[in-house]
Amino acid sequence: MSATVDVRVTRIFAAGPEAVFDAWLDPAWLGRWMFGPDVRPETVLHLQTEARVGGGFSFLVEREGQRIDHIGTYLQIDRPRRLVFTWAIRGESDEDGSTVAIDFAATPEGCALTLTHTLPAQWADYASRTRHGWTTMLDALHRLL
Repeated sequence: MSATVDVRVTRIFAAGPEAVFDAWLDPAWLGRWMFGPDVRPETVLHLQTEARVGGGFSFLVEREGQRIDHIGTYLQIDRPRRLVFTWAIRGESDEDGSTVAIDFAATPEGCALTLTHTLPAQWADYASRTRHGWTTMLDALHRLL
């Protein structure tokens, strides 16, 4: 088995686990917190999801004149407790084994989300950048919910 690096981010939400979970699978919601000009300087070209185990997604954006297609496959969808999917950039890291697991736990105030992005060892230098990216997106989701 290859060595990996885990990047972990936790966030508390005032919304319940169902609402937070659903925001990960609905393209309309994804365009409000994960991608787009409200999150960072970019243009969303498409946000496509096939929200079923074995289904895929493609989140195509343009940043600084460059097209970036975030792609993956849903490995586990256990609403509203757990979501697991592969994560890659088309043409750069298509088959590298990067996986994102998100756990949602109900709290008296709403829910706690723990995201663990497992990166192959060759991407270890990107751990800080990866943490920053997920933190930025979760901050945007937090503002919406």
